Amino acid sequence: MDAIFEATIQVLSNDGLIRLTTTRVANRAGVSVGTLYQYFPNKQALLFAVMEQNLAMVASAVEKACDENLHAGMETIAEAVVKAYLQAKMAQAEISPALYRIALELDARELIELAARRSAAAIEEALSTASNGRFADPSVIAQTLTAALYGTVPPFCHRVMLPTDGIEAERQLTVMFRSYLVAQQS
Repeated sequence: MDAIFEATIQVLSNDGLIRLTTTRVANRAGVSVGTLYQYFPNKQALLFAVMEQNLAMVASAVEKACDENLHAGMETIAEAVVKAYLQAKMAQAEISPALYRIALELDARELIELAARRSAAAIEEALSTASNGRFADPSVIAQTLTAALYGTVPPFCHRVMLPTDGIEAERQLTVMFRSYLVAQQS
């Protein structure tokens, strides 16, 4: 499975979404097309699985950052969440435009919503333990921050960014998150 996912990403990166075929992916993965079809009945199922894996990786990165920053200051939490999210998104920046098109084509709203809920739950838990801030409703704040991430960051990633663009995006989002958290303290 890992070889098939990696091959799919390589074909997307090298050949683009339009030229991606199950035959190309199977050849790149070093498996037969029949083997690929044992796991994925068609190209759409394969692409959906790649989207699912990508979104799970992003949510896992946010969860890990939050877990590692329980009881930290709210500024540290904001910085850790932004950094983790952007690093996860930028890890596959070269195929981000294709992933975006896949999400639209396959109507991956449920997958995106699941990843966002996972991220929001982790952010809420981290904010609930913040050492220097108390919030009246950490759940709503976490959902707002998550919506900002999942709604703001993808436009940055839908083209291949220069490293300086990623640094500036991280800086801007961190300022936004920190400012919002300061304003929301109870």
